Amino acid sequence: MSALASHRKSRTRTGMAGLRSNSPAVGFTTAALASVTLLSTQSADAAPAEPKPSVEEVQKKVDDLYRQAGSETQRYNKAQEATAEKRREVEGMLDDAAKRTEKLNESRRALGNYASAQYRTGAVTPTAALLFADSPESYFDQTQLMDRMTDRQRSVIADYETERAAAAEQRTEATKSLESLTASQKALRTSKQDVQTKLAEARTLLSKLTAEEKARFAEIERKKEEAARRKAEAKAKEEAEAERRRQETEREQNQGGGTDTGTGTGTGTGTGAGSGSTEDSTYAAKAAKVLSFARAQIGKPYVWGATGPSSYDCSGLTQGAWKEAGVDLPRTTWDQVEVGKRVATKDLLPGDLVFFYDDISHVGIYIGDGKMIHAPKPGTNVREESIYYMPIYGSVRPA
Repeated sequence: MSALASHRKSRTRTGMAGLRSNSPAVGFTTAALASVTLLSTQSADAAPAEPKPSVEEVQKKVDDLYRQAGSETQRYNKAQEATAEKRREVEGMLDDAAKRTEKLNESRRALGNYASAQYRTGAVTPTAALLFADSPESYFDQTQLMDRMTDRQRSVIADYETERAAAAEQRTEATKSLESLTASQKALRTSKQDVQTKLAEARTLLSKLTAEEKARFAEIERKKEEAARRKAEAKAKEEAEAERRRQETEREQNQGGGTDTGTGTGTGTGTGAGSGSTEDSTYAAKAAKVLSFARAQIGKPYVWGATGPSSYDCSGLTQGAWKEAGVDLPRTTWDQVEVGKRVATKDLLPGDLVFFYDDISHVGIYIGDGKMIHAPKPGTNVREESIYYMPIYGSVRPA
């Protein structure tokens, strides 16, 4: 029996030995698993990678990001303006509240004096009862002392009630204003983050360009600038021709006025021309101050949210320039486009504001000959440039 058992155990051990790692079956299984793993890895590696954008696509994307950053900058400017306004409002309320509190304390002290006087005569309970009552008037009603009070005492009580009610109302308004200020500050932080995000994304795209791609990118920009320059030159020729025709018409009218003895047409034309000339000369005088200021800022860096004097964003520059001419423009492009009267591109005069893009996120100051002075975008300085470098939304004559 033991021999048989031993024989059986030996067979069992032999069977187990057949499953060693160097056995053909195990070797095949390992190889199969390795193959599956390799195929899985190859399948993952073989997944189509996102193609690298072309230089033209990068250029278009960067332009769009700068435009979006410009729009976010205007949103930031608006939030900043609202925050400053709310802060002034809250500070004014706090000053008023302090003054009103002092008046309330004066009325309270006067009431305390009257209550003390009554207490000394033994007519009423101590002063504290008066001060902790729902209202001084109800307290005196309850103690049936109103009939004994002088007109002066009645007036003090009425003043106290008025001041207390006004103070309560003011506290409520101040609380709402503080909540509004907090909301404005939150919007300001959000807008600031949005601007920074857009600009960071643009910088990342540009940093990934190779030296060759950067050269191609620069060439695209050069061609774009050249096309804009040619359009500006064509605009300059149109303006020169229009001016020539205007002067010729004016000479003819002057010559006609010298020989015309009638008062109808000659007087009418003269009056119309005179009024128009006066209006034009007034605007030209203001525009001269605007352009003088704008030219003095050339070379200063664009900084979003800046209003000078060392740096500007686009609407900060236009606001500062027209302020020199005595015209207070709003802070943002969205509000500036609503000021003054709209003018067609063909009718532009130096000093007019030209707005760009459908979202009205950029503005420049027209200087004539199809050119403007503007603060373009981050990384650039205030400069002269063709108005055709960007799609024109519309133009405004502020005054």
